[in-house]
Amino acid sequence: MRIGQGFDVHPFAPDPGRSLVLGGVVIGDGRGLRGHSDADVVAHALADAVLGAAALGDIGTHFPDTDPAYAGADSLQLLARTVELAAGAGLVPVNGDCTVVAEEPRLAPHLPAMAERLSAVLGAPVSVKATRAEGLGAIGRAEGIACLAVVLLAPADGPR
Repeated sequence: MRIGQGFDVHPFAPDPGRSLVLGGVVIGDGRGLRGHSDADVVAHALADAVLGAAALGDIGTHFPDTDPAYAGADSLQLLARTVELAAGAGLVPVNGDCTVVAEEPRLAPHLPAMAERLSAVLGAPVSVKATRAEGLGAIGRAEGIACLAVVLLAPADGPR
């Protein structure tokens, strides 16, 4: 068994027309995040956790923000690719757990849909929780959103 952790943070975009995507779900009542791809901090953190558990580097190594091929990319597709990379290393996901840190928007109504989308891509159960920074720091001032994630991988040919 291998465990990996991931973290991602993005500031809110100045463009009011940019969609907020978290865990593969478009959140209609929020400002979008600034980023090269769709800036889905939840998918990015989970992807980094998968890569870390498989000892395959990080999301920036595999999908650099300097590569135009990833401009506007769907982060669920990037997550799917990290699962394929882990499979190539002989590892498959057992479960994932994500904690989104955001002052706004209210995420509770969207958490089940995020968990469902992420679980489908990971091929294993994913839980998604949300919390606030209680006004502390940049996240607490509602300047952006962060996510922490962990994932457990097991040998593809072993018990799960």
